[in-house]
Amino acid sequence: MSKPSFQRIALALTAGASFTWLAFALNYTGSQKNPATFETLEEARVNGPVAVATIDGNVGRTFKSHPVLDNYPKGTTFIYRSPNMYGGRAAARINTNLVVFVERPFENKDAALQYLKELGLIQIIDEARGSVVLVTPANGKTFGAADQKNYYALQTAMFAQKATEGPGRGGAAYSDAEYFGGFSYYYVIGIDGGATFVNNYVANTLDYVSRIAGMLLINGKMEHNRRVASHVPVYLVNAPDSVAERYKQANQVSAYESARGVETYYDPVLPTKRVLLAQDPNPDPARYIRDAYYNLFVKALRVGVVQQGLNSASTPYQGYSMDQAPYSLFPRNAIINGATEDRILVSFKSEERFSDVKTPNGEYLQTWVEYLPEEVVKGTAPAGTAPLVLALHGGGDDPRQFVEEIGLLPLAGAERFAIVAPEHQNIAGILPDVLPRLVRYMLKTYPALDASRVYVTGYSMGGAATLRAIYGDPSLFAAAIPMAAAGYSGTPEQAAKMKQYRMPILFMASAYDLPGAFDPANGVISGAYQKQINLFLGFNGMKPIENFDFKTYPINGFKADRMTRVKLNGEYLNHSWYLHDSDGAPMVAVSITEELVHALYPAYGEVAWHFAKHFSRDPKTGAIRYRPHVK
Repeated sequence: MSKPSFQRIALALTAGASFTWLAFALNYTGSQKNPATFETLEEARVNGPVAVATIDGNVGRTFKSHPVLDNYPKGTTFIYRSPNMYGGRAAARINTNLVVFVERPFENKDAALQYLKELGLIQIIDEARGSVVLVTPANGKTFGAADQKNYYALQTAMFAQKATEGPGRGGAAYSDAEYFGGFSYYYVIGIDGGATFVNNYVANTLDYVSRIAGMLLINGKMEHNRRVASHVPVYLVNAPDSVAERYKQANQVSAYESARGVETYYDPVLPTKRVLLAQDPNPDPARYIRDAYYNLFVKALRVGVVQQGLNSASTPYQGYSMDQAPYSLFPRNAIINGATEDRILVSFKSEERFSDVKTPNGEYLQTWVEYLPEEVVKGTAPAGTAPLVLALHGGGDDPRQFVEEIGLLPLAGAERFAIVAPEHQNIAGILPDVLPRLVRYMLKTYPALDASRVYVTGYSMGGAATLRAIYGDPSLFAAAIPMAAAGYSGTPEQAAKMKQYRMPILFMASAYDLPGAFDPANGVISGAYQKQINLFLGFNGMKPIENFDFKTYPINGFKADRMTRVKLNGEYLNHSWYLHDSDGAPMVAVSITEELVHALYPAYGEVAWHFAKHFSRDPKTGAIRYRPHVK
């Protein structure tokens, strides 16, 4: 029997998908501009649709609270929203969510808010930007099986980013995910009976636990017949040995360290998978919350990248936006007070510097985000030593959300490169002119940046923008990595300019990508990608591929000079094929990852960087240099 079809809910994946209802690019903030609020869930359902309708990109649309919450027990859940939450386009995906489960009644909202203040959670979330969701039992006393249903409802509402009712995108949109939900930074805290509930009813369900980027469980028990369904970073205080062992098994730990009275077990290959253990006869929840937040939670994020509904329950809402368990777990380089722990300084810029280059409807490049190693900003790095990456978001995305979800920020900290991420919605026509200007501005403003190592990458619409950038001025870029790219072949004048320069380029896509990049039905790269490959073979003075032969060479269709196959993040196979020029440099390459849909995946950033870092371009002669053994 077929289940209801989202008369219901037809949902689009926002990562890289361009929507016609998006607002103009000018004056973009990616912020809800809200004051701090504290509400019951019922009040949030009433206030959310009104508030969300005023955010960038939402004006003129109709919003409602998610119907999955219609039967949610009243008076059991409270929501604190920090000032100035992220919002508009996909920016809400970088809100932090701290969901707290406790078995205690609260006389009123004031008592509930005071409790969160005593735990230190209000201070933490005001710094992070996002929400604290305080959940108490449906029966007012103890958590049980009925509360698992409520957990599903709350999760569905909080994760359904940009979800709408009706065929296509014509119906009402759901407000809850943008109003108080999130995506990548979802963390769970359970205290006493709340911890036991998480152990018994959340941790044992793949669709629940695999979305959680970190858990703190204090004094929790676990029934003997329960198992942990997925790896999850967890901090266990006073957990029985049997409970700790189940989390260790789920995280496949094989390494150990001990410090400050806390034991840590972790996977040395994927160290984000870890279990922290502490024994304390009189644990102070506020102390452990702070420790868990700064030493576990902010070190990890989750992203959904597999087909929607693949591992979720068959409910009327199966397949909703972000219903993509299991979520992938990755290291996070959290930005706190404008800087990462490894001192990448982040600044949001909104200037009229490039307003002389406008689209026909008067738009221009106004907003960008800079991610700079501290030594670059302070001028202590030697001149011309730090690479620069131009990072281009997909349609409907936020530049900050793109940088974090594509995995560039941890790499920037480790490799000490700079990133500039412009907001470029609805200005595609001027990108060949303005993106090179943005790069030149960065090189002039920060002398420590290396003009010979400027790289460009982007996803979906950002992949097309990557092509527009190099067509605009190929002499600026040492390598390009368009991901899931919409096509662009340039004007005759731009193509003539491209022929004067060689361009190392890596085309990336995934097995369930959009048809412009990959043909999922036949399991081969798309016709558009085939044309792009031959186009750049020509630009690089290399022989084009006369006939793509997918029978002999499945997926890519050509004989490569070099091929690699690796498992990204220990989970999904990635195939890469390289075509070398006469000097042995891999000037044109294709990279396809199995199983993934059109979605941002942090391992893509690493694939892109490990291709780009081998190339540099002499700023004077324009010559490309390939360094095969660069670390």
